[in-house]
This record gives sequence, C-alpha cells and structure tokens, in this order.
Amino acid sequence: MNSAARIEAFLEMMSAERGAAENTLSSYRRDLEDASSGIDGGLAGAVAADIRAYLDDIAARGFASTSQARKLSAIRQFFKFLYSEGLRTDDPTGTLDSPKKGRPLPKTMSEAETGRLIDRAAQEAGDAGLGYADSLAALRLHALVEVLYATGLRVSELVGLPVTVAQRDDRFFMVRGKGDKERMVPLSAKARVAMKTWLAARAKVPAFADSPFLFPAASDSGYLSRQVFARDLKGLAARAGIASAKISPHVLRHAFASHLLQNGADLRAVQQLLGHADISTTQIYTHVLEERLVRLVNDHHPLAD
Repeated sequence: MNSAARIEAFLEMMSAERGAAENTLSSYRRDLEDASSGIDGGLAGAVAADIRAYLDDIAARGFASTSQARKLSAIRQFFKFLYSEGLRTDDPTGTLDSPKKGRPLPKTMSEAETGRLIDRAAQEAGDAGLGYADSLAALRLHALVEVLYATGLRVSELVGLPVTVAQRDDRFFMVRGKGDKERMVPLSAKARVAMKTWLAARAKVPAFADSPFLFPAASDSGYLSRQVFARDLKGLAARAGIASAKISPHVLRHAFASHLLQNGADLRAVQQLLGHADISTTQIYTHVLEERLVRLVNDHHPLAD
C-alpha cells in the first residue's frame, strides 16, 4: 500500500472538503510522514501494534505529551479517511489511548523573594532623589505590586481597577472577573497605603485626574496595559536581584495562592479569592497542601525523626 500517495490524497481532501489552512496541512504532512518513516512498511498498512510502538518510540525520544497527542490525532484523522474511502476495512487507532497530558505546576516565588520584590518597590517609591516622571512610575509600580500580592487578582482585573477602590478605606472590595462574576477580595493595610499614596500623586497629573481608572494611561482602554506592567515588573525584579525570566504578573498571582496555602488557608477559600469557577482549577496547588501535610507530620508526630 503506497503510504505517500495515501497521505497526499488525505491532504487533498482536508484542503478541498474541509478548507484546512496551509499551516494545518503542513503540520499534518510533517506528522504523518514522520509516522510513516518510523513504521516498517509505511503508515497506510500499519496495524494497532505498529502505531503503539511508534508512539512509545517518540515518547522515549522525549516528545512532550502534547506533541504525542497531536501526532496521534493526525494519525486518527488519516485512518478515518482511509476507512471512509474504502481504502481500509478497519481503523487501527480505535483501541489506542491518547497520551496523558500532565498539568505543569505553576511557576511561583518564595516568600523571601516576594518580600524582596515588594521591599524594592517600596524603596524606589520613597526615593526622594528621583525625577518627577520616575517618581510617578515608581509610586504606580509599588501600588500595583502591593495590590497584586494582597489580592491575587488576574492582571486584567488589576490594571482595570476603578479609582473608587482607592478612595475608600475598606479592607475588602468587590471585583468583576471572568464570566462577569463578582467576588470579594481582601486588601492589606500596606496595599491600602500604597494605593492612597499613588492616588495623591495621580491627582496632580491633569491627564489622569478625571479618569475612572486607578491606573489610567493614554491607551485605547484608558488604563495601563498588561504588557507595560509586565515589563515594569520584570525590571523591578532584576533590580531586586531576582531573575526577571521567572517573574510575571501571573507568577505573583500564583505566589499569593501558594503562600496562603503554605500558611494554613483552605483550598476552597483560595478558590473563591482567585475567582476560579471550578475547584479543579485550584487543585494545581495540591502539591503545596501535600508539602504542608508532610511538614505537619514531621514536625508534630511523636514518632517522626
């Protein structure tokens, strides 16, 4: 059975009948030709054991589970085509399981690193030697970092905060998150002070004074872009002696959740604070709970070493 010809026929069908984009066709071609070259006798005549052996081989070669799953998906599509066209009387992929996709643990920061980052932001915000523009930027960055670590907000929620959040002195405020759902989030005393200091500086900027946003900017949205904040945060990390590659607003959100759990918070409470609709999303942090339980046993069990 001529595998190369069968692959070409499959790609023609994907283009003509399904309108597959050029990039999609190229991806299918690469995956199918790689499989065909890795199977004795070619792909078109392969049986289930041949395909399983090929998948085992690419796993051993270090391909990620996502790449393995993509390749298997292409092979499945190919054999469905052969079966529907009467070129095969069976589909050898029917009994094959998809590779398990491991969920990567979120990147986070230690409490010491987070403390260093926030201390550096506070130090720069209080630096009387800075020029006007640099001082304004430092005050804004300090407020952003304090609020993010105090609340665990998504970066889109943070940069779009209304100015009314800083005008009150409440320990909690309501934020509208994904799915237009509202949730209550806490504000630490330090975060409230940093916001009020920024608010006082912001009020002296004529272009910002009437903005409904806490962190206004000359952008289409009217508030600071996520990209600008992410860039400023990386710069702050570098100045605090932390590798900027490991820092992002999302990493600081993960630090908020991880540090709460490490210090005894309940997983359900963290789910509500993060605005996760489903507890399964929050369960990426179960490794933190496991570490805490091990520490608890080792520290308090009478027979622990």
